[in-house]
Amino acid sequence: MEQSQARQAADPDARWLGAVLHTAFLALLCSSFVRFLTHDRDGGTHRALTVALFVAFPLLYATGRLLAPAPAPGTRPTARHLAWLGAVTTAWALLLVQAPSATWCAMPLLFTGLHALPPRLAVPLVALLTALVVGSEIRVSHGTLNPNMVVAPPAVAAVATAVLVHLQRQSARRRLLIDDLVRTRRDLAATERRAGVLAERHRLSAEIHDTLAQGLSSQRMLLQAAERLWPTDPARATAHLREATGLTAHNLAEARRLVQDLGPADLTEHSLPGALQALAERESRAGLAVEFRLDGTPGPLPERVEATLLRIAQGALANVREHADATRAALTLTCLDDRIALDVADNGRGFDPATRPDPASGRGHGLPAMRIRARQAGGTLTVESGPGEGTVVTATTPAVRGTGPDGGAAP
Repeated sequence: MEQSQARQAADPDARWLGAVLHTAFLALLCSSFVRFLTHDRDGGTHRALTVALFVAFPLLYATGRLLAPAPAPGTRPTARHLAWLGAVTTAWALLLVQAPSATWCAMPLLFTGLHALPPRLAVPLVALLTALVVGSEIRVSHGTLNPNMVVAPPAVAAVATAVLVHLQRQSARRRLLIDDLVRTRRDLAATERRAGVLAERHRLSAEIHDTLAQGLSSQRMLLQAAERLWPTDPARATAHLREATGLTAHNLAEARRLVQDLGPADLTEHSLPGALQALAERESRAGLAVEFRLDGTPGPLPERVEATLLRIAQGALANVREHADATRAALTLTCLDDRIALDVADNGRGFDPATRPDPASGRGHGLPAMRIRARQAGGTLTVESGPGEGTVVTATTPAVRGTGPDGGAAP
């Protein structure tokens, strides 16, 4: 019973198809019984036995439906169901011997077998039922044999078998297709989850590289300088310590905003030009002078674009400080009608942009992260450099004027 309910839940058509089969069976059985009562001229034991078979046959049919339900499509029939189907067929054959009017009860049995059994079992069952029907028709015929009695039952059975077997195979192919679609959807969801995890991991690594890692690097350099100068020039060493303390406070603010998934701390207090100016002042120290230049009048920009340009400037200046051995660097923000360009130029030793860094060195994350940032903002990033010629990093993004309440472009 539970299997039947599960099959009906999985296949909404199973309920009404079963109802049609049961109704047809009962209607044909009742019609056969009425015909037997009105046309049977024998009495005694023969009549009583036939009535008993007419009563037992539907009870056996109904009991099997409850205790031996048909298997789900695509699964093997149970031994209990096969035993029930054999018992019902035997009871119908015995009834057919007693009352040839029960011939048409073969149709529900035929469809029941075809619907529930695989073709290798259903086809022999159909052949048996058809042979019994033909034999019964011939037995009760009078006079000249009507060819339709021999031809019609096999033809109807062949058509029904071909149609239902075709539908079975189509249903099996459809189940395979649905299984493939479900599996594909599950794999796609897993892939999307992995892609989301990787994207978030990359975002966090880029944020940490451009803020916390660079800030810690600057603090280390300042503390090392203070340690060297302390014996000979305590005043300068103290100045370096104060600068390192300021960087610590700034990095702490960046870390808190990173945890809260917010934008750069400088953009909460300044516009993009002001944040770039503050960055230039913070990065300027003994041995490296950083200046900021503004070309044009910047309008309001989406927070995403402002954060992207500021992070690129931070990453580029970190590379200048650690690798370029430069004495001067310049941040230039150029505001055009259709785009915003940020140039970070230095007079350092330069490098060959085509040379890939050694992965074992733990270096080489800055430029790829900057390129990804620019691409995510709809822009591009280019690097112009050469040995002994300095370096110019240029980030260009579309100039989407105005922002909505959520930081996106206003209409």
